[in-house]
Amino acid sequence: MRQFQLLRSNAPRAIAIAAAILVTVGVSGCHWFSKKDSAYQMSPESRPLEVPPDLDRPGTEGAMQVPDTGTQSVTRSEMSATSQAAASASGFTVGGERDDVFAKVGTALAGVDGLVIASKAQLLGTYDVSYQGDNFLVRVTKVDSGVYVSAVDPRGMPATSAAATQLIATLKSGLGGS
Repeated sequence: MRQFQLLRSNAPRAIAIAAAILVTVGVSGCHWFSKKDSAYQMSPESRPLEVPPDLDRPGTEGAMQVPDTGTQSVTRSEMSATSQAAASASGFTVGGERDDVFAKVGTALAGVDGLVIASKAQLLGTYDVSYQGDNFLVRVTKVDSGVYVSAVDPRGMPATSAAATQLIATLKSGLGGS
C-alpha cells in the first residue's frame, strides 16, 4: 500500500511539470515557425512593392504613330491658304460670319433636288448629306478672308466625286462665292 501512496503523491508533481512544459512550448513555440524576413515583420503599408517583370515598364509595341501633316480633321475650324488651294475644286470662299454662312448653306441645301441632309452640327460647322448616291460632309469653316465652304469625304479629305463637285458648284452660285 505504501507503494501506491508513493505513486499517488508523485502524480500532482508530474502533472505540474508536464503542464509547465506544455505552457513553455506553447508560448515560445511560435518563434520556431516564424519567418526571419524583415519585410514580413513590417506593416503592410511599408513593405516593398513587388511588381512582376513584364509589368515594370510600359510596352512599346503598337506605340502611337505620328500622323501625316497633309491630312486634316473634319472638325478642324480653320484652314491654311495652301490647303484651300488644294481643295479649290471642292470648295469656295464666302464673305461674312461663319454662323450666318452656315445658316445660308442650310437653306441652299434644302432647295437642292435629290439631296438629303442626314444630320447637321452647327458647332462643328458640318452638314452630313447624301446626294446622287454619294455620302459626304459639307463643311463651313472660318478662314482669314471670310468663310470657306467645302465638301469633305469620310476620311476628312476634300471630296472629289462628281456629286460633291456638282453640289459645291450649285452652292457657290447660290451663295455668290469666289
